[in-house]
Formats: sequence, C-alpha cells, structure tokens
Amino acid sequence: MEKTLERAGVLKQKLLDFVLEAEGDLAISLETYCAEHLSRFAKSHYQGNGPTDLVVDRFLSAGRIGDKTPLQLFLESAPELEERDRNLVMSWQQSFTGLFCVVRVSPDGVELRNWMTAKHYNVKSNGLQSPEQLARLKEEEIVLTRIAPVTPTDWMFSNALILLGKLGKPKLAVAIGNFKQQFEEDLYGDAPELLEEAWNSVEQYHREFVDFFGSSEVTLPGYQANQKLKAFQEVMAEHRLAAMGINGTESFEALAEEAGVSKAEITEVAASAGVGKAAVDELFKSRPPDGKTPLMAPPQVDLPDRLKKAEALTILTHPRWGQMLLPTYHRIEKLLEAEDWQSVENGKNLVLQSLEDAEMNAYVWKHLAEQYPIQLEAVLKAVLDRPHFNLSQDLDKLLQEFRKPLSPKLPETASVPLHLHTLFQDAVKEVHKSQSKQKVKQKTGTGFKIR
Repeated sequence: MEKTLERAGVLKQKLLDFVLEAEGDLAISLETYCAEHLSRFAKSHYQGNGPTDLVVDRFLSAGRIGDKTPLQLFLESAPELEERDRNLVMSWQQSFTGLFCVVRVSPDGVELRNWMTAKHYNVKSNGLQSPEQLARLKEEEIVLTRIAPVTPTDWMFSNALILLGKLGKPKLAVAIGNFKQQFEEDLYGDAPELLEEAWNSVEQYHREFVDFFGSSEVTLPGYQANQKLKAFQEVMAEHRLAAMGINGTESFEALAEEAGVSKAEITEVAASAGVGKAAVDELFKSRPPDGKTPLMAPPQVDLPDRLKKAEALTILTHPRWGQMLLPTYHRIEKLLEAEDWQSVENGKNLVLQSLEDAEMNAYVWKHLAEQYPIQLEAVLKAVLDRPHFNLSQDLDKLLQEFRKPLSPKLPETASVPLHLHTLFQDAVKEVHKSQSKQKVKQKTGTGFKIR
C-alpha cells in the first residue's frame, strides 16, 4: 500500500504539472473553468490558495476540452505508463469534493465521514500534503478537501486541505450551506442515489404545489403568500405521513402502543416528513379535551420580511428549477403589458435590475419570453441598445452574459438526508437559545456601557 500511495503522489504531481504548463485549448479551458468557479468564493473567509487548489483539482476530472477530460489528455500524452498506472489515474475520475468530519486518527491515515452523505472513508496522504496540516487533523475536526480512490477500500487526499476546526452545530450548518453554494456539483458526489432522490423530491414538490394552488404561478400580497405557504407545507407533511400509513387523528401514545414502537422512532418518522423534534415533543406533552393529539403541527415556514412586505409576490414553480419567489415579477409583467412601456416609471432601471437579479433566473426569463415574445424582444432591444437583438436566437447568450446558468442546480425545495435535516433543526434551536440568553444578560446588566 505504501508503494501504491507513493506512486499515486508521483503520478498526481505529473498530472498537475501537465495541466498547469499546458498551452492552447487546455490552458483556455482551465482559465475559463477557474474564473467561473472561483467567483463563488468572492465572499468566503477561506485564506490562502485553498479554494484555487480545490477548483484546479476538480478541473482534472470534471473539465472538458472537446469531449475529453484533462485526465484522458494526460494519459494520451504519456504512452509509456504501465497499465497499472493508467488504471490508477483513470480511477481518479471518481474524485469528489466533500465537507468531512474526522472520525478517527491512526498512524497511517484518518477515517473521515462525509457530512453530506454520512458515508465513511479510510483516507491516507500521498505525500503532497504538508506535515503541519496532517498533524492538525484531530477527531471532530471539519475538513474541506477532495479525496481520490487508490484501492477499492482506500482513498487519498487529492490535494488541498482546508481545516475549519471543531465546529458547533450553528457554524457547521453555515459551513454546509456554504458548501452547497460553492460546490453544488459535488453536493452528493459520492451518493448518486441521494442526488436522484433529491431531484425526485423537487418534481413532487412541484406537483403538490400545483394541486394546492391550482397553478404553477401564483401572485399574492407578501403576507398572504407567507400564510398560504405555511398551509401548503402542512398539507405536504400530512401527505407524507398518510403515504407512510400513519393516521393523523390518532394520539401519539395510541399510535406508539398499536405499532409497538418508541417515541424516538415516531420522532424519526415525523422528522422525515418535515415535522421537527421540538414540535413532536410539544405534541406528546399537550392533551386537548378530547384526549386526541393531532400528529401534524404547522412547519416553521416563514418568508424573509422583505418578501412578506411585498405588495405583490409572485411564486413560480417548476419540476426542475424548483420554487422562485419574485417580488418584482408583477412589475415586469405590467411593463410588458403596457401600450407604451417607456411611459412606465423607472422601466429601464427595472429591466436592468431584473437582469442583474440572481432570483430572476434563466427559467423566469424564458417563461416571460413564452408569454410576451414580441414585447420582451422590443424592450430588450431598447434597454440594451441592441437594435439587432433577436429573442429566439440571442436570449441564451444574453442570460449567460448576465451570469445566469442555462441549466438548473438542485433547488432549495429539494429534500435533504435526515441527518442534515436534524442538524439544521438543532442549529436553529441553539441559535434561539443563545439569543434568549443574550437578551436576559442585557436585561440584567449593570447599566454600564462597555466600549
């Protein structure tokens, strides 16, 4: 194993040198790939070259030069490599970025758990990591890194390690949220079955939304939209439990007795349906006059204040793009429906701001293009001062120009594994608890102002 690891380190360095020293199409592809992916780290707190190393490392297996990856081009450039070496290099196509927790440290490596999928890996150094970083790996340390296979049971650190320390649940939840934004392609990099399930849940959400609201597009005052979404989430949770054969009118106690299961098991089932442990605990405690305790409690769904205060909030859903909450969509519609759009106050600024707005994604613009093709083309021609703009031919290029991906990423309406759902709930509870203690301290303070 030691010889294989040592050889893996040598081959990995040769691969990196080949890519970084390349010219022509490979160099252009690397530059374009890094520019696109490193923009996601604009507001990150990561220091040093860590993000760049991770992006370059991902390019080795995910980049494309024509129909080939850098790994394939490297092997074509090195016909002298033995079959064993070639197989090892090609296995790195399975490399992935993960947010890991150190489970155990041993003299020859570490056991890592991928926080996104709960899968475990035996990981070793290939000699490219600094001894100082490796020495800092302790149990419960959170590590952002890429790993690559070496044998069917062993993996190696592919390149950079970003050590985040031992994080409490709130900070860990934030780290996971950052990971979802910055490494969306690797969200379930080692669990395609979870990714498929997540996409299926987006389609299911869309179907249930249409059933509940009667349409995939709804416009309501913000506060009404907030109330309706809460009611919708409750109905969704009821459907989940009904599909599991659970009677929502029965008390928890009766349900437990009949099924021969514990409160903990019922809590886990409820959590998978969107009902938090705190809500379940509350339901166990409460005893209404009829002696029955409803299984369902309204989920903690609440829109941000800016959306609740919106005069008209449009909600769009799609089986792939998920749910979009758009406070200015109705104004764009009014502009496109006007006899003279230039008479609309601040109309030009509204269009330009909407093009810059990340919430107005590619699907939203294509939806508008379907409904108002002639009007939208005329407006974009004038606003952008592009008299030859053709909506059917140029819209995709325009969307890419304004950094709007043409294919959807996994949306927020997707389900998450139960262990992540539980973590986020616990994180929220800890934050609330901390805020409550802070308020108590403020109320019972000495009256002195601390500068």
